[in-house]
Amino acid sequence: MSQLNLGRFGVWTFGAPQPEQAAEIEKLGYGAVWPGGSPAGDLAFVEPLLAATEKLQVATGIVNVWTAPAAQVAESYHRIEAAYPGRFVLGVGIGHPEHTKEYRKPYDVLVEYLDELDAAGVPVTRRVVAALGPKVLRLAADRSAGAHPYLTTPEHTAEARTIIGPDAFLAPEHKVVLTDGSAAAAEEARAIGRQTVDFYLNLSNYLNNWRRLGFSEDDIAKPGSDALIDAVVAHGTPEAIAARLTEHLDAGADHVTIQVLGGWDKLLPTLTALAGPLGLRG
Repeated sequence: MSQLNLGRFGVWTFGAPQPEQAAEIEKLGYGAVWPGGSPAGDLAFVEPLLAATEKLQVATGIVNVWTAPAAQVAESYHRIEAAYPGRFVLGVGIGHPEHTKEYRKPYDVLVEYLDELDAAGVPVTRRVVAALGPKVLRLAADRSAGAHPYLTTPEHTAEARTIIGPDAFLAPEHKVVLTDGSAAAAEEARAIGRQTVDFYLNLSNYLNNWRRLGFSEDDIAKPGSDALIDAVVAHGTPEAIAARLTEHLDAGADHVTIQVLGGWDKLLPTLTALAGPLGLRG
């Protein structure tokens, strides 16, 4: 399998967690944190997280190639690697055509960005590419350690593994809402899930990916069917959520990144509750 080893489970956050939160995440046994939200190219948030922890890895999920210049990102990579060798993974991605004014041939832009990272000495083995469709998945396998698919299902993970081969790193993201498992709580969890998924129901790359996975036009029309929400947002008891997340591992993932929905105050309680059923130290 891949040279990257981030443990079986990590934590995806929209924006960077506080250093003390990272320290707790490490204590619970999670292998990495994945701050998302297209961070600035200086990656200034990374060192405080690494300083507060001992072995936890930090990966970007993801640096947007339209907004963070490759030269600056490469400088940031080398700065972080010099201070904390082997504990940072650079995740890069193309973003969304709907949110980029000068959106030209996304695949070509991504290739050019990877070329710049190569020229600046950022090792292939310490970077991953956000990928959904077959073409970018193959690029991720060829030009990086592997792929970081977002807002997908275990079925996508299985297809992605087939496309990228047995040796590339595969780290899908999956959203979770912890409940008591009741029917009423399930409806509340779906409502929370829809608040997050709503944004992506306008974005062609996600809509096309769900179509490839067999979801109907009715499923992906706003506000998203229960079937779609249940597929991309795991909710219920810790045991039920852990079972769903483990489906990604069974489908070929090396590492599953968990995004806790409902606000920062839910982050550590949810991760604590999941640690046992996931087989972590917590």
